[in-house]
Amino acid sequence: MNGLLVLDKPTGITSHDVVAIVRRATGEKSIGHLGTLDPMATGVLPLLLGRYTRLAQFFGQADKHYTGQIRFGFATDSFDADGLPASEPLPLNHTLEQLQTLSRKFHGDLDQVPPIFSAKKIGGVAAHKLARAGVEVAVKPARITIHNFELTSLEADTASFVMSVSAGGYVRSVAHELGQLANCGAHLSSLRRTRAGAFALNHAITIDQLKSATVAELEALLPHPRTLLPEMPSVTVDDQMAGRLRNGMQVNLPDFSQAPRVKVFTSPTDLLAITRRVAGTLMQPIVVLG
Repeated sequence: MNGLLVLDKPTGITSHDVVAIVRRATGEKSIGHLGTLDPMATGVLPLLLGRYTRLAQFFGQADKHYTGQIRFGFATDSFDADGLPASEPLPLNHTLEQLQTLSRKFHGDLDQVPPIFSAKKIGGVAAHKLARAGVEVAVKPARITIHNFELTSLEADTASFVMSVSAGGYVRSVAHELGQLANCGAHLSSLRRTRAGAFALNHAITIDQLKSATVAELEALLPHPRTLLPEMPSVTVDDQMAGRLRNGMQVNLPDFSQAPRVKVFTSPTDLLAITRRVAGTLMQPIVVLG
């Protein structure tokens, strides 16, 4: 099965667990997810299947959109509700308006320190594996962009929020740092990804739907190949031009003198390659799918 499947990940399982479930349901061994979700988190998890895993490089920098809740009063070692308390309990002495003022720090370009319990690689090993093994983890700040972070309500010690952030941004870190600013500690208590790049919850299916569907039904649920990577125009080529692309050769696509990259099809649904513009209308294949 070749394509992109958007799942609504449930809480309590890892993104790796989701991949294993999809392998069993589809029979497809080659599967890759586009950005992990922590076990506690739910929501949009796009997965590339089969030959489409070769397209992962073109999806990597997509912004993510979330809703969730931050609980104030104590921090945790993982910055979320799955971790152990890492500070003494303290009361929240801020109103919603005061917290909203503090939250304005988290907007625009900033350097963010990822949690030590994260998938960030240190010397080729995930930071969370080192941390759980008792190894001291020195994570480096990463440059991210927070496009929007808004606290929408406050009930007792828990604030609800919406956020949109660039790839590589950790919502957990924002919750932790906001707790430090509030002088009482805080951690992320719930998180739901509502959009990842072009894919939203209305594109997603549940694990139960996945398990109950036939392979043919699943294929019908996949987004049409021409709707993927919408920033790239699509073109259909003849057999001769397709043969040149399969051999890694450059081709002329007369209608695309301005497009930096083009999706090349051999039929309405069969994606053959992604090409990049060399000069004028001359295109070089970057990835060939078949």
